[in-house]
Amino acid sequence: MNNPPSRSRGTFFVIEGIDGAGKSTQARLLAEALERDGISVVLTREPTAGVYGSRIRSAAASGTRLPANEELELFGKDRAEHVDGVILPALESGSWVVSDRYFLSTAAYQGARGLDPESILANSEARFPAPDCALLLELAVRDGLDRVEGRGSRDAFESEESLAAVAEAFASLERPYIERIDASQEPAAVFRAVLVALAARGLVDDHLRPGPFAAD
Repeated sequence: MNNPPSRSRGTFFVIEGIDGAGKSTQARLLAEALERDGISVVLTREPTAGVYGSRIRSAAASGTRLPANEELELFGKDRAEHVDGVILPALESGSWVVSDRYFLSTAAYQGARGLDPESILANSEARFPAPDCALLLELAVRDGLDRVEGRGSRDAFESEESLAAVAEAFASLERPYIERIDASQEPAAVFRAVLVALAARGLVDDHLRPGPFAAD
């Protein structure tokens, strides 16, 4: 194995994008590829299954939208537990972390509800560790909704108008750690683009390859 230069701290990747962009599939594929290369990986997601994350999920499932500021506060509390209980311990032990959503999603989704996405992002960066790379999967809103509808998981808040506002908020965010990936292709092709982008940044070896592909 010829890993990138070793470091005492693990590497932190997050997968971001609108609903239907393929975040869960790409997070799983990345974690599996790293594990095949002999790297210890923690695959996680937000909102979590903790107390605050469960409240967010329950509200979404019930169709009852919490006020934007209250929802933002819950995301912050959930993330604090996630960082302290999962992300930092894993990174400090030398494991790599792959998270399906992180604070870019909060900035974009709460920004689409009328809050300031840049302010949310700056406050998040002050409180929580920034990722080594945030892979932002970009997809046309209509295509995202078609995918969500195809798997029967669309909730009451996923309208074309609301998701377009989320996509616009994502597009407004600029950080050196953001890597934008065209997610309009088949998942296997998207994943090859992910590996190319991470290798170009020196975060993974360029020999890292996808394994047998199986979509969710």
